Amino acid sequence: MPSSLKRCTWALSGNDLYLDYHDNEWGVPVFDEQKQFEFLILEGAQAGLSWSTVLNKREGYRQAFANFDIEKVARFGKRDVTRLMNDASIVRNRLKIESAITNARALLEFKEKEGDFVKHLWSFVGSKPIVNKRKQHGDVPATSPHSDALSKDLKKRGFRFVGSTIIYAHMQATGMVNDHLTSCFRYKECQ
Repeated sequence: MPSSLKRCTWALSGNDLYLDYHDNEWGVPVFDEQKQFEFLILEGAQAGLSWSTVLNKREGYRQAFANFDIEKVARFGKRDVTRLMNDASIVRNRLKIESAITNARALLEFKEKEGDFVKHLWSFVGSKPIVNKRKQHGDVPATSPHSDALSKDLKKRGFRFVGSTIIYAHMQATGMVNDHLTSCFRYKECQ
């Protein structure tokens, strides 16, 4: 993409992964279950770290977590946790690793009992993206009433590392919320 394009200020770190992520993924509505699960793992892994750390390890996550195959991850056991704790290509935090497995199991349980998980997630935003009109990065909140409600719902269902801040970031990443700045070339593209 030409560097003359106006972008959200957070994407201007000089990191090519950031630019590519911003220009091609962030804020694009995601209706694919496996992709939603991928972002749940990645956003949970990011807690307390920079997003660039997670982006730099994304391919490692893809390999370590069976290309984000929910059923395969749900079958991970103690040996897998040990393997992952020794895998430098991901964030080696036991609680985050175990939460990814727990979340895969919780997602499968949801599907078995209630059906379409992605439809459920999108129901928290009225089944269509919330389009905000943020003029500067400082206008973007860390949470919202929607992320509060979804976080509470997921926690009740046994999901972990799904606090409101993590869920708001997840909602932004998966296009449930369009928080591109109004001056950003992606703002209109993601509506």
